[in-house]
Amino acid sequence: MAITVLLHINNEDPILCEIDQMPSPTDLIVIGKNPRRRDGKDLINLVANVTTVIWPINRMNFIEIMPTDEEEKVISFVRE
Repeated sequence: MAITVLLHINNEDPILCEIDQMPSPTDLIVIGKNPRRRDGKDLINLVANVTTVIWPINRMNFIEIMPTDEEEKVISFVRE
């Protein structure tokens, strides 16, 4: 199952993509599939038909894990 993440790369806008597994502490690269901007538009620095991109992990500030549809449907109890 693919994990949707938001990659925060040094001096660039965040990139939304899917990864197959979470990077381990020993990984040197992140392989992202279906890369796009946060609003869903194509990235201007990639060719239109690119579906997989490899980024070096040393260019990342941090990786944000986006919630799945199942997690968004969970209703938490609120005390009023």
